[in-house]
Amino acid sequence: MSTNGNGNGKVTLRDMHRIISEKNIRYVDIKFTDLLGSLQHITLPIEAFEEKMFIHGIGFDGSSIRGFQHIHESDMLIRPDLETMFIDPFMDDPTLSFLSNIKDPMTQQIYSRDTRAIAQRAEKFIEANGIADKAFYGPELEFFIFDEIRYDQQVNKGFFLIDSIEGSWNTGRKEKPNLGYKTRAKGGYFPSPPVDSYQNLRSKMVTVLRAIGVEAELHHHEAASGGQSEIGIRFNTLVNMADMALKYKYVIKNVAKRFNKTVTFMPKPLFGDNGSGMHTHQSLFKGDKNLFFDANDKYNLSAEAKYFIAGLLKHSKEICAITNQWVNSYKRLVPGYEAPVYISWARSNRSTMVRVPMYKPGKEKATRIELRCPDPACNPYLAFSVMLAAGLEGIKNKYSLSEPVEENIFEWDVKKRESAGIETLPDNLFEAVKFMEKSTLVRETLGNHVFEKFIENKHIEWDRYRTFVTNYEIENYLSIL
Repeated sequence: MSTNGNGNGKVTLRDMHRIISEKNIRYVDIKFTDLLGSLQHITLPIEAFEEKMFIHGIGFDGSSIRGFQHIHESDMLIRPDLETMFIDPFMDDPTLSFLSNIKDPMTQQIYSRDTRAIAQRAEKFIEANGIADKAFYGPELEFFIFDEIRYDQQVNKGFFLIDSIEGSWNTGRKEKPNLGYKTRAKGGYFPSPPVDSYQNLRSKMVTVLRAIGVEAELHHHEAASGGQSEIGIRFNTLVNMADMALKYKYVIKNVAKRFNKTVTFMPKPLFGDNGSGMHTHQSLFKGDKNLFFDANDKYNLSAEAKYFIAGLLKHSKEICAITNQWVNSYKRLVPGYEAPVYISWARSNRSTMVRVPMYKPGKEKATRIELRCPDPACNPYLAFSVMLAAGLEGIKNKYSLSEPVEENIFEWDVKKRESAGIETLPDNLFEAVKFMEKSTLVRETLGNHVFEKFIENKHIEWDRYRTFVTNYEIENYLSIL
């Protein structure tokens, strides 16, 4: 059930009490994210929930949350946000859920590592600098639906086995389940049922999303194997959209579980097939005016829009560790699988990192910029914030923008790219973190505490990854070396 809890400021305590009474609410669930964007929660019986918690918060052990406090300074407070209220559709007992901010009990101020607060600060910065009133975001979060993920000692030498009714190994050919071998999509992009096996499942996901106030607008099969899918959601302001991205993931994973399926937002779960991206549409408004539109420009882009694009391009390497924050993210960012790796822009060309959807007369307000490199496994609060910071830096300093590249850059050789001045995104997480470490823009956007803790966490992840012996190495080297 929708409770108008979509961050629009229309929810009141009276609304909350009415819903508690009408729906016989028995529990209150308070959700928040750790540093890397994973959803955490605590649950209270309704009898223990008090209005003062919206001001003072609820105590919890911050030392147990990734990226938060040390054990000797562990006490923290969760403060639910009334405007994010929704009835949790997955709980057996009627449960009212909220997203939250984190407070420091010593100072009573918002915690410096609260990533939602970083997004809130980014929104306030827009208003403070006078360039615009609002930044709108519209991410396209892709995901895979798998029928089975299991640890199989005999079949897969002790590694995880992924199985899908849509995998090439289940189309009648004599192939093993996916053990890291190249696969091909069954049906590909936009097939209709029965080739599209997950139509009903996605429709159920849309129904639940809309019921809790996430405006899902369409859904379809994506190009890869394993039931790769996308559900489109209507654009919204920065913090509201980051909130919705978390609700989106929560709903989709839980609906899939009810159908005995597993959903993953992992950027590249299948070798030899497309990965999952989070193409993010962005625009700036002042009042009702779209600051990115100019009817007299040959591309229908304003000077602000061009500066914004130039900012995204110039700072793309610095923000990449935030928008693509996992080791696996860089398995997707390789040429040949529709993932943008070349730092360039265009209008209709999807091989570039930034795309500007073509203008349609009468649709001035729809003029927007699409950043195509982020993936859906990022922390949306941080990702949207650094995207905005990069774009605004371009406006502030009036960065010049090169001409658009309307050819397929994937078909260019190195010399042609170099002559055109087109650089590439980092090849791996370690390289991305090195760029981030030198970035004043990212440090100022995230604040010192999040900036340093994030980098520390990513160095740990990289060290674990580079010392891990993979199935690929065992299969290819063990018997011959």
